[in-house]
Amino acid sequence: MARKFLYAIAILVMLALASAFAYRFYGIQLMRQFMVPSGSAVALPPTGADAYAKPDMWIARPDKPGNPALWTPPGYQPAADPKAAVFFIHPTSFLDTKTWNAPLDNADANNRAALFLQGQASAFNSVGAIWAPRYRQATFGAFLTNKAAAQQALDFAYRDVLAAFEQFVAQAGDRPIILAGHSQGALHLSRLLVDRIAGQPIARRVAAAYVVGWPVSVTADLPRMGLPACTAADQAGCILSWQSFAEPADPSLIVDTFDATAGFTGQPRAGTPMVCTNPLTGRPSDSAPASANLGTLIPDQNFQSARLVTQSVPARCDGRGFLMIGRNAPDFGQYVLPGNNYHVFDYSLFWANIRQDAERRLKAYQG
Repeated sequence: MARKFLYAIAILVMLALASAFAYRFYGIQLMRQFMVPSGSAVALPPTGADAYAKPDMWIARPDKPGNPALWTPPGYQPAADPKAAVFFIHPTSFLDTKTWNAPLDNADANNRAALFLQGQASAFNSVGAIWAPRYRQATFGAFLTNKAAAQQALDFAYRDVLAAFEQFVAQAGDRPIILAGHSQGALHLSRLLVDRIAGQPIARRVAAAYVVGWPVSVTADLPRMGLPACTAADQAGCILSWQSFAEPADPSLIVDTFDATAGFTGQPRAGTPMVCTNPLTGRPSDSAPASANLGTLIPDQNFQSARLVTQSVPARCDGRGFLMIGRNAPDFGQYVLPGNNYHVFDYSLFWANIRQDAERRLKAYQG
């Protein structure tokens, strides 16, 4: 299982390395030329009404053998009787440049997505039974262009996520709910909060929502998302979000794109602060030393083993809402995105603290 986890990190690293190499040596235009599909997005038919009632439409589900979300490092175990239900939306695992959306039976994309769950969704297996759907995700290149086809591809992917969520709610019973995602998965989660949580009775069942690795504007997005940003470590029913950077940080690639868009309220995002929750403390706009870090998942240099290292990474919210992890961050070399962006490791840097955070927020919800 440890080796499989490392493969997941290796795939994320490959994405980061490809992006970093192209950007640093050839420029963003060349990266777009090679990573963005050239044709139009093909309209995808909706999934059938009962499609997500089938186990094979899920990468992780409580009744599915070999659930990858049950992975844990040595010294940790998933809950024998989980009290919550977790809906987790995985990040981009489809790299094809011939089509905009992943077919549901694409083995490479599905295998990578399953491996991602081991290093990300696993943080929640001490509190909840985890559901993670397959969905016709947008390809990696959709995030490198403003072509209409890119937005269409993301819309098609989101439609699958909505269908999966409806089935998840039906299967989860009356248990408390934790929502989580990363990168493309966090983008879809932010939309789901607007469309299915805000103003609905189900909002009262949400113990926490982890919108990680995707920016959330405090003024242009949050008012429409149905839950407030978390303001305390023991608060339930709130949103957590962060984007990790080592210092000196240059988040301009994110800021430039973010500032050119309007938020869920219809107001411009330009210049607005972003939600930044410190995963070490569970509080917003906060700072904590490395000694507060309960465990970072770090593979060795050759990706042959993994270990959980304590007290290695500090964190503080800075500027408009980026999470700074200091100048002595783990040395992943070229595996870091341009601008010292540790996006690939948003979960693994704080794995044990995220686990504790989820436990604390579920306890607060039950109380």
